[in-house]
Amino acid sequence: MSEHRETITVAEVMKRNVDMVDGLTTVADALSRMKHVETKTLVVDKRHPGDEYGVVLISDIARQVLAQDRAPERVNVYEIMSKPVLSVAPGMDIRYAARLFDKFGLSRAPVVENGEIVGIVSYTDMVLRGLCRDL
Repeated sequence: MSEHRETITVAEVMKRNVDMVDGLTTVADALSRMKHVETKTLVVDKRHPGDEYGVVLISDIARQVLAQDRAPERVNVYEIMSKPVLSVAPGMDIRYAARLFDKFGLSRAPVVENGEIVGIVSYTDMVLRGLCRDL
């Protein structure tokens, strides 16, 4: 017989402060912002209503700028971002979000409600704020 577990939603564990940048931002400026707010992820804003959000991770910068010896002042975020990105709904159970992350090789994803970003969630958030919250 299975035991019923309390549902913990993405909204309960996500970070609500999302660091948003324009795609024309240079990697140097993006790094300054990331360093200032101590984040590993920047969401790239839509250019128009029919556009999609993008994401730049610190690992993208390491692989596509640092490892290739490109000047961060001469590379724009749109050149290295991932777009479109998979997003999750705030009401999604974190167990399903974790399965989605595993299936698509994600480490974090924007949380989108009614076409707008309301947060960002990572494996770390789901485990430490969700799975381990009562431990």
